[in-house]
Amino acid sequence: MNLRFLSLTLTIAAATAAPAEDWPVWGRNGSRNLYSPAKGAPASFEPGKFKKGTEEVDMTTTKNIRWAAKLGSQAYGNTTVSGGRVFVGTNNESPRDKRHVGDRGIVYCLDEITGKLIWQLIVPKLGAGKVSDWEFLGICSSPAVEGNRVYVVSNRCEILCLDAAGMADGNQGVQDEAKYTAVPGKPPVEPGSTDADIIWRYDMRTELGVFPHNIASSSVLIHGDLLFCTTSNGQDWSHLNIPQPLAPCIVALNKKDGTLAAEEAEGIGSRIFHCNWSSPSVGKVKGKDAVFFGAGDGSLYAFDTTFSKDKEGLSVFKKLWSHDCIPAAHRKDKAGKPYKYPAAEGPSEIIATPVFFENRVYVALGQDPEHGEGVGQLVCVNADDGKQAWTFGKIQRTISTCAIDPTNGLLFAADYTGFVYCLDAKTGQEYWVHDMKAHMWSSPLVADGKVYVGDEDGDLVILPSRKDFNPKKDALIFETNMLVPIYSTPVLANGTLYLGTQTHLYAIGDRKTASK
Repeated sequence: MNLRFLSLTLTIAAATAAPAEDWPVWGRNGSRNLYSPAKGAPASFEPGKFKKGTEEVDMTTTKNIRWAAKLGSQAYGNTTVSGGRVFVGTNNESPRDKRHVGDRGIVYCLDEITGKLIWQLIVPKLGAGKVSDWEFLGICSSPAVEGNRVYVVSNRCEILCLDAAGMADGNQGVQDEAKYTAVPGKPPVEPGSTDADIIWRYDMRTELGVFPHNIASSSVLIHGDLLFCTTSNGQDWSHLNIPQPLAPCIVALNKKDGTLAAEEAEGIGSRIFHCNWSSPSVGKVKGKDAVFFGAGDGSLYAFDTTFSKDKEGLSVFKKLWSHDCIPAAHRKDKAGKPYKYPAAEGPSEIIATPVFFENRVYVALGQDPEHGEGVGQLVCVNADDGKQAWTFGKIQRTISTCAIDPTNGLLFAADYTGFVYCLDAKTGQEYWVHDMKAHMWSSPLVADGKVYVGDEDGDLVILPSRKDFNPKKDALIFETNMLVPIYSTPVLANGTLYLGTQTHLYAIGDRKTASK
């Protein structure tokens, strides 16, 4: 018997049978609230130095680091952890398999204890250039894991279902992985023991007519027997035209076989400012399940998780409510002249993920960081009817998702300019603001009374989850520099803090107490 396969099978079974402190999806669960109830979260560490002339971390120079795994040259997606495995998206600029070199989208499946590679997903480029599959961005979607299945959106605008065990239990589902990973002008490469096993794939370009702008990035929401996913439908290279205004901006698939269950039909595609990059979340509306979606038109939507038929017999989403998150002051100047997107004073779409917490939904406005800084707004709406509870207009544009500490009701939000705000989640009252003095792409993580935040300069800061903290007078819990930018969000799973930089993934925690 294949002992490695047996070990993986037992790990999957144990993870399915008993609750753990895994972080299996972006945001830990469907609420997408970046909070962990775990205790004993790491409060300090030394990231160490690179070995001379290499990008390999010299572990003898680290402190409180369990392992450090080399990623590609860019990593924007967020880490997930489930069943003894760690999943992370990146590019192929540090190829693990010399049979596959050059620009590719990559997902690594690593061993949770050692950081060693178990398998990798290799996805060729679309060949459309920057407009739909930007060079070297890799895979920006956070893998979503449930039992022995992994769901991820590829750089080719596909929703993929993978076997969590990889090829260790044989090739299941799709049988033409060699053809799938092949690139023009080169012969197919037969998959090996460290390759991903694709169960099914759903091509949103072919099936739905989607035109992805720059990159497809949604993190899949698993809800019952369904998967909800944003399509990344957007503008073309001119930034003046929407090639597919009738294509849906969010869809639902049957998770077992990847068939289409329903699609959005609210006309969002015709109102897109730039693209639809936000990921969906789930919560309750008047006691019933609902999916929340921050759209490319600047509105927050709530959809029923059951569907209806349109006039043509197509299965479509039922809108429960929508809320326009763009304030009037962002649409026109004082003279009544409309601002032209992407003006710093003008309107924005939603890129952050909506967070559901205690019957409310929280989300902030933002734009592609390439557009620079500009005005923003954080919105809190009542989940039952979509009506505004409060807004916070001091925040600037952001692509970051909020984190709410349920132990004290504090909300932490970061903007692209580099400010981290502490607010009252119920009222929106500001308690304090910390200046990171650098641009921020990632989101804050709250755990064990601590707030973890990283920035484009590579600084990682731990702030206290306290409303009486004074950034101008009080000392930070901890700060360090990771040598390269931090674009992804820290996550905490099974006593280990996972911190992804542009080039490495660090597993932070006392080696002596590592899970066995």
